[in-house]
Amino acid sequence: MSGQAGSALAVAAAPIPNLTTDDDVEAIPLRRPWRWVSAIVVLALVVSFVIVVATNPNLDFDTVGEFLFDSRILEGVWLTILITVISMVVSTVLAIVIAAMRLASNPVLTTVAWFYVWAFRGTPVLVQIVLWGYLGLLFDKVSLGIPLTDVVFWQMDTNSLVTPFIAGLLALTLNQAAYSSEIVRAGMMSVDEGQREAAYSLGMSPLYTFRRVLLPQAMRVIIPPMGNELISMLKNTSLLSVIAVMELYTQASVISSSNLKQVELLIVVSIWYLFMTSVLSVPQYYLERRFGRGSSRNLPPTPLQRVRAALASRRPGPEPAPETQIVSVP
Repeated sequence: MSGQAGSALAVAAAPIPNLTTDDDVEAIPLRRPWRWVSAIVVLALVVSFVIVVATNPNLDFDTVGEFLFDSRILEGVWLTILITVISMVVSTVLAIVIAAMRLASNPVLTTVAWFYVWAFRGTPVLVQIVLWGYLGLLFDKVSLGIPLTDVVFWQMDTNSLVTPFIAGLLALTLNQAAYSSEIVRAGMMSVDEGQREAAYSLGMSPLYTFRRVLLPQAMRVIIPPMGNELISMLKNTSLLSVIAVMELYTQASVISSSNLKQVELLIVVSIWYLFMTSVLSVPQYYLERRFGRGSSRNLPPTPLQRVRAALASRRPGPEPAPETQIVSVP
């Protein structure tokens, strides 16, 4: 046996050292005491505020519960929703028309659309509401005929035609159309011009290109600010109290003027506005997900999908596989 082979056998026969984990580095999580301190301070402030409000002897919570579902309040809620829906639908249609006029090559259409946006964005919405409410002071009758002649096809008293409800709808709709048109125009301008050129080169018609190529991409930009405008419209309906439209805030003001429970009725109004805002936020969330499919491959799960995943994780797993039987082969 050679000397090299003998040394190799000696190394192989040597005892194996006892490997332990004593030399491993023990990782210690980073301590963040200020995170706990800030959380405790914020929670203490929130709890203090809740206790102060709940124990305030000047607040009559029984009145809040009494009028939360009062028939007059519910009528105001219904009228608020009706005004919001009608104003948003009509203003969205007008906004598309005005945005198309702003983007047109016709200088007359562009100028008229620019003037419309400038006029309605430059005056407070409260002033517009009062002007529409007092339209009868400017025009005694509303007529339809041939201008500069005595030919009149139809005529009606202004105060009978433009009721407070109609005046409120006109003010909110026309004002909102000016703001929404800029949102629509921004969405259309966000689409790359090459998309339109590529669609035309494939033989698509302008209408098909707008519906299948441009609009889906523009909606991804339009939906979030339009949802915000919808929430603003819901709250702006309270301004119609100046022309006696019996929406939610006006109904609460009428009730509080008789029982002198102003703060309690304001709490009732706030609860209903918060509820309606929460409900209106749901379709906005799903619309953003739908039109965001083109920009993100992995969309975050919806609240319903999260609930289903949580329930599925609590279910028992599948049954274990049966034991393997020994089979002898003759």
